[in-house]
Amino acid sequence: MSNRLLLKSVLITILFAGVAMGSSAQVLRKRMTMLMGARFDFTIVANDSVLAERYIDTLIAEVSRIEFLISDWKPASQVSQVNAAAGSHAVKVDREVFELTRRALEFSRITNGGFDISFAAMDRIWKFDGSMEEMPTPEAIRKSVEKVGYKNIILDSVNSTIFLKLPGMKIGFGALGEGYAADRCRDMMLARGVKAGIVNGSGDMATWGTQPNGKPWNIGITNPKQRDELFAVVPLKEGAVTTSGNYEKYVVFNGKRYSHIINPSTGYPVTGLTSVTVFGPSAEKANGFSTSLMVLGQKAGLELLKKYPEYSCIMITDAGKVIRSRKSKLKIKK
Repeated sequence: MSNRLLLKSVLITILFAGVAMGSSAQVLRKRMTMLMGARFDFTIVANDSVLAERYIDTLIAEVSRIEFLISDWKPASQVSQVNAAAGSHAVKVDREVFELTRRALEFSRITNGGFDISFAAMDRIWKFDGSMEEMPTPEAIRKSVEKVGYKNIILDSVNSTIFLKLPGMKIGFGALGEGYAADRCRDMMLARGVKAGIVNGSGDMATWGTQPNGKPWNIGITNPKQRDELFAVVPLKEGAVTTSGNYEKYVVFNGKRYSHIINPSTGYPVTGLTSVTVFGPSAEKANGFSTSLMVLGQKAGLELLKKYPEYSCIMITDAGKVIRSRKSKLKIKK
């Protein structure tokens, strides 16, 4: 999906220790494809390989359906129609799109605009391709976020409409879409009696059940500064994990590092954290938290997460320090 607020680094590895595909009463099948402009990996455990492949086909169709609803770079999508009508009139959308937008605005509220789906209208004045030679001016930075502001997104629950008050405003779900799709796929498979699997949408992962050998899924969290090393292995059954990171794109002015992650309320790059990994029951919500915590920073981010005890996080600071929000079942690799 276009106009992402931050880089969704794939820092999560599924460790299939002891699993031999097709060697037990149940079989495990995997498939990778590109959806929503990102890599999706599907893993299904079923009674036979043909059935497992059919389930994966069903999941791909479901993510494609969601993509055609919420992708702001597809002109016919409902989100694109909302954006095209900005400043003019409200657009009626499916209840699914309406509720996703409502939940996104709740993240904006609890983060005081640190999370904002209207970031899609932000001017790209920061360049991270080596071409920037000086800082943008304060006036240019202020102007870059003129069309950004979640309080100008008006929802009408009765009529299921979305109205963007300012001409030129846009919304985008690059920071929630893959997590929402992963949750939907897991719910769909559970409803069909599929007892185990993983849906991984570009680092937004929803899991359920166990490996064919009865062991939990082992999720390895990669050290973003030494990508050939794991610093944590987390056993998951039914849960979600997402990672957001900013370590690949940045500029340095006067000895200070400015990452490509932009605070949508200020227009300035955020500093302090290299990556945030969030664990909890929902990939969509974990995605929202990982994005928000990158923007809020260590102190404010940890304070926010205290209010949501079902969720926990691992942060890596720019200095390489590993911080955990609270005690959890983590196997830290030294």
